[in-house]
Amino acid sequence: MKVNNKIIKSMFLSVMLTSFVSVNAGNEDRAGSAGATELLINPWTRSSGWGDAGVSSITGLEAIFTNVAGLAYTDKTEIIFGRTNWLGSISGIGLNSAGLAQRVGETSVIGISIASMNYGDIPITTTELPEGGIGNFSPKSMNFNLAFAKQFSSSISGGLNVKIVSQSISNTRAQGVGFDAGIRYVTGENDHIKFAISLKNVGPPMSFSGDGLSIDMLNPSTSLLIGSQQRVSDFELPSQLHIGASYDFIFNENNLLTMGTTFTSNSFSRDQWRLGAKYVLKSSKAHFVLRGGFVYEKDIFNSENMATALAGPTGGFTVDFPMGENGTTLGLDYAYRHSILGGIHTVGGRINLGKK
Repeated sequence: MKVNNKIIKSMFLSVMLTSFVSVNAGNEDRAGSAGATELLINPWTRSSGWGDAGVSSITGLEAIFTNVAGLAYTDKTEIIFGRTNWLGSISGIGLNSAGLAQRVGETSVIGISIASMNYGDIPITTTELPEGGIGNFSPKSMNFNLAFAKQFSSSISGGLNVKIVSQSISNTRAQGVGFDAGIRYVTGENDHIKFAISLKNVGPPMSFSGDGLSIDMLNPSTSLLIGSQQRVSDFELPSQLHIGASYDFIFNENNLLTMGTTFTSNSFSRDQWRLGAKYVLKSSKAHFVLRGGFVYEKDIFNSENMATALAGPTGGFTVDFPMGENGTTLGLDYAYRHSILGGIHTVGGRINLGKK
């Protein structure tokens, strides 16, 4: 156990030091200068339903996005699908997600997930045809995650996630890699007090390349085409640091209320506070979960000075149906997130294949 404690202390110190270097280096004046900001969008229902306030208490596959250390508490095998109607139906933007978590030992779990965002069809325009009429193109972005988490003791777990980021727009694309790390600590007589720290989206800069950056110009003196390549700047990933805590109010074995709070430090935008609650009611036929939360940052109630469209109230619910006596469940989920650009609706399904 002494060796495990040394490992945990080293991981915790590494995350803290890295966060001060990468996250505190930014400020809200850099808003809009980051790339791959789709990495900030939670594609899952259960965690987004209470505003991502459950950084310290999240478990299972969804923890890959919020705090990868929670992946270590996957029962046995978990499969999730999700569909998000991003910024309301008027935007035409869809976010699809899927993932698998599998226990590979008494204390270790691996997980993979993919999130793909489709922005719809956009007309192709040129300087000669500014109104289009020559076809469409479809921008896309995709994030692939490969995660590993481990319980080092009954109270401490940690995890690491490697993500591949891909963006394409017509005949131009950018690819990169990012890393997440997280630690979770559980205490209390009934493990009802939890703390966590998570560092997300740390990686080298990305840049676009491709034929779309080349321009052919006609030399009027020679009537020859001259090709030139536009120069593009690198862009950084939108790093984040989450620090969270939660408390479980255990009324009995079938009734549980969890209160959670999380502070989020954003390297390219204003910091945020997240407050949420989750109530679980179990019966022999189904398990019901209600969620609610609020994401706050400076000036969100001031229409002239607010700097984000993704803050305010959230909510959602889950219905889990037990499928036999081995712990297998089939769950249906819904989550709502407020946005001044249109409400965000996410629906999903979850299959949990047995207990560990």
